[in-house]
Amino acid sequence: MSAALLLLADGRFPAGGHAHSGGAEAAVKAGRVHDSPSMAAFLTGRLHTTGLTAAALAAAAAAGLDPAHLDAAADARTPSPALRATSRRLGRQLLRAARATWPHPALDQLGAAHPGGAHQPVVLGVTAHAAGLTPADAAAVAVYESVNGPATACVRLLGLDPYEVTAALARLAPQLGAVSADAVEAALAATRHGDVDLLPAACAPLLDLYAEQHASWKVRLFAS
Repeated sequence: MSAALLLLADGRFPAGGHAHSGGAEAAVKAGRVHDSPSMAAFLTGRLHTTGLTAAALAAAAAAGLDPAHLDAAADARTPSPALRATSRRLGRQLLRAARATWPHPALDQLGAAHPGGAHQPVVLGVTAHAAGLTPADAAAVAVYESVNGPATACVRLLGLDPYEVTAALARLAPQLGAVSADAVEAALAATRHGDVDLLPAACAPLLDLYAEQHASWKVRLFAS
């Protein structure tokens, strides 16, 4: 396994993800996530919806599909204004870290084209390319991020046993692999045909609603 892949997937990589709960904070307040089993159900749903979509976008960007088209596709797949803003903010932070770690013309071009920040999955894919990683690597990081961030947030929000949370993530491993493989297959097909409409557009309407509610809170632990 590439050291670059481990570094990019490491939660300590300074890309800002630690400040976001991926919808977990709002789900906890709503009472939908309140213990380890309900957290696992939340993570599973997130993996197969937003996780799949993000992984396909990242894999397509790593495969060389036009980042401008992918960014527009990401926008179309993110109906919540709050989530669009979060994705671009995370993309901006990831790009800053990526340019310092793996300087590459593709990262410079992406930054110039999107001074306000490109969508995070697109930046992730271009970063993977700059780091010498494959589309499969980019997808693997994206699906892992889709569950690891919310799981870590649940430890802080609910005081869950971190060993139980880690075990829940480990049990999701086969599904992570399957979703990543589906994302890569779709991304490679979209790249071959030059058609972003071939990328999955799985959605999670409740996450969109949670994001809008969360953005209106005056007091919150996480940025999203």
